[in-house]
Amino acid sequence: MLIFYIRHGDPVYDPDSLTPLGERQAESVAKRLALFGIDEVYASTSTRAMQTAQPLCELLNKKLQTLEFLHEDHMEPLRLREEGKKPIWIWTHPYYSQVFARRDVREMGDKWYTHPEFEAFHFEKVILPIQEKMDEFFAGHGYVHDSDLGLYRVTERHHEKRIAIFAHENMGKVFMSHLLDVPYPYYTAHFDMKHSAMTVIRLDDGASAPGDTEPREYARARVLTLSNDSHLYRDGLPLVHSSARIRDRY
Repeated sequence: MLIFYIRHGDPVYDPDSLTPLGERQAESVAKRLALFGIDEVYASTSTRAMQTAQPLCELLNKKLQTLEFLHEDHMEPLRLREEGKKPIWIWTHPYYSQVFARRDVREMGDKWYTHPEFEAFHFEKVILPIQEKMDEFFAGHGYVHDSDLGLYRVTERHHEKRIAIFAHENMGKVFMSHLLDVPYPYYTAHFDMKHSAMTVIRLDDGASAPGDTEPREYARARVLTLSNDSHLYRDGLPLVHSSARIRDRY
């Protein structure tokens, strides 16, 4: 099975919607995804995510299915609020961004949230419920997460099935770190997602090696492309790494 995770387009956060640029980004990524033949389309229940998914649904005549647990509002406890300053995600804070990358945090593995630096944030109350919902979602598609092995036990094979999920950057960090069994702070410290960019993950439940006839009992989650925005380049839309205006807003 192939999983296409797409961050929403350039947003207006209040009211929740897309800018004109975000609408063009949504159309651009839709044309690209339509070439791949997406079977199911999902989105967070935020307006900006659903608006980004809508052009793809129209091109493929697919019904949009919503996943409330992927709404970015669930991450609000992870914003730092300092008097007189705009709230920011903890992983963008100059001090905590360094903490996230530290070896002593990485070495705590799945229990990273018990690190003394994070006691005040209660990460486990925010992130663990999302991870549980993710496991339920993928189990419903035939892939049961075994976190000890870092693999997915295959109960129903979907070799060619392709699903698109439209959601958010911070939620995407939770989503990808859990899907790949990479500690959230380590993933967050080193990987970003651009607006309307596409990350593709393969759950490889095929034969074990060339020449084998028996499929695997377990599937691995493998990254094929990360935050890819070549559709924007093709359509002449600005790229975050070449546009100072967008980079400064990002």
